[in-house]
Amino acid sequence: MILIKKDILLTKYLGYKQNHYFCVMSILKKIFNFYINASIHVALAVYSFVRITEFYFEIENNSVFNYFIFYSTITAYNFVKYFGIAKFHHRSLTQNLKIIQVFSFVCFLLMCYYGFQLSLNTLFLFGGFGLLTVLYAIPFLSGFQKNLRNISYLKIIVVALVWAGVTVVVPIFDSCESFEISRIILQFTQRFLLVCVLILPFDIRDLSFDAVSLQTIPRKIGVDKTKKLGYVLLLFTLVLEFLVYPDASYRNVFLGVFFILLFLLMRATVKQSKYYSSFWVELVPVFWSVLLYGIINF
Repeated sequence: MILIKKDILLTKYLGYKQNHYFCVMSILKKIFNFYINASIHVALAVYSFVRITEFYFEIENNSVFNYFIFYSTITAYNFVKYFGIAKFHHRSLTQNLKIIQVFSFVCFLLMCYYGFQLSLNTLFLFGGFGLLTVLYAIPFLSGFQKNLRNISYLKIIVVALVWAGVTVVVPIFDSCESFEISRIILQFTQRFLLVCVLILPFDIRDLSFDAVSLQTIPRKIGVDKTKKLGYVLLLFTLVLEFLVYPDASYRNVFLGVFFILLFLLMRATVKQSKYYSSFWVELVPVFWSVLLYGIINF
């Protein structure tokens, strides 16, 4: 009888522990999904690119500007991702999407708070890239039926142009320091090409979801040729690295980033895991900036 009672108690205890484990894992999964879906991860990637520019040009860390970029990225990306959904289904939005809307509004207020502390010239320059982001999402062509995203090959160019401009041109301009224009152009070109490569796994993933009318590179030339294009673009970024910054330690870090990106592009498929692109691919600039920070400070 005593043994039976012990077995019952042990079973109940193990059941409680198992339920507690699944409950904790469920909460962590919801937090992680919110982190991805609310564009916090992509904002961290953009923030990391800004920090990389500061490292390469030895610009003093401007926390006000960096926070402005971080919160404006969340605001812009959530606007682009959820504009259509909120426009046509605003009364039937899911609870998660409503939370993201509230979160985005808070980030918008924080963006304004930090934006008021920046110079008008910086805001005007940033506004030009912001306008491209708006036109990327809002239809204004062909009788207000098409936006920049719907034009063949223009999607990847617009996104890469905005990322390169916001993370290279704007922080350098805001620093009010003078640099060789050739060096800025080389850094901008490398960043533009890197972002193009980062976008390719996303376009490959979305091949089975995007409308046929959305002529992305994988839909136009196929997955295999898209990867080969990415390899060529990556090779150009490696060549540019030797022209951008002469420091051997920086080049060694970039060489590691180069092989990570090469591996991620090689492994990209249409049926990739849920977080392959949205987490691992976008983690690359974060990893890059952390390594550079470690080299500079330790």
